[in-house]
Amino acid sequence: MNLKEIEDLELELLLEAIYRRYGHDFRLYAQASMRRRVQGLLPQFRCERISQLIPMMLHQPAEFKRMLPQFSVTVTEMFRDPDFYLALRKKVVPYLRTYPFIKIWLAGCATGEEVYSLAILLKEEGLYDRATIFATDFNDAALQVARDGIYPIDNLREFSTQYQLAGGSDSLSSYFYAGFENVIMDQSLRERVTFANHNLVTDGVFGEMHLVFCRNVMIYFQRELQNRVLRLFRDSLIHKGFLCLGSKETISFLDDSQTFDTLDPDHRIYRKKLI
Repeated sequence: MNLKEIEDLELELLLEAIYRRYGHDFRLYAQASMRRRVQGLLPQFRCERISQLIPMMLHQPAEFKRMLPQFSVTVTEMFRDPDFYLALRKKVVPYLRTYPFIKIWLAGCATGEEVYSLAILLKEEGLYDRATIFATDFNDAALQVARDGIYPIDNLREFSTQYQLAGGSDSLSSYFYAGFENVIMDQSLRERVTFANHNLVTDGVFGEMHLVFCRNVMIYFQRELQNRVLRLFRDSLIHKGFLCLGSKETISFLDDSQTFDTLDPDHRIYRKKLI
């Protein structure tokens, strides 16, 4: 075996041990991404090899709890890909208006910037008061940041620009309070949101949703897991419900792609067929 083959085996054994010991299943995540994340843990835990993490993880649950957040992707922004939010306003919102109430699942919400982006959009489109938003992630630390809705003020200029490009009808400053080098999102943006721990790999269907957001998450999964997650979204959506993915994600080659129509191919917006 060469060094890479040994590291691949070490990684496989670590992920298998995590699954059997704690029930968190990362075995079908994209291997290259997972290797980078695990190797990033080595200096933090004073290890030279991936295999050295295994006994620590098995016998010290507190240390595994420290490791766990490193396995989730928390890179996100408010109104990321502004053109997507414009497409959402133009192509999805008109259909959502036809429902007396709206249930939305934002899966893999990370630290919540996208949750507040969606809440603002719904407010401006007059739909927020009839919406229920479920924002989920398996990373409890990221979920707590999302619940608190407190973000560094340094990001404000970029977020404000993206908000305007996304068709914002006001000033982003209308939706937060500034202080102590942070911005605090307005409490009203959380009134219709439920934050909850949910693992796309191991947990089940999340109700009958009119809209499912899962942007820039499936790109980190292997094909088998992508298929499983798409089935989960299919079964979580009402007939003619909408699915929104990230700009580099597609369902075109997945097993259940035929159960969706492509509403906007450029912005990865799909609609579940009436079957």
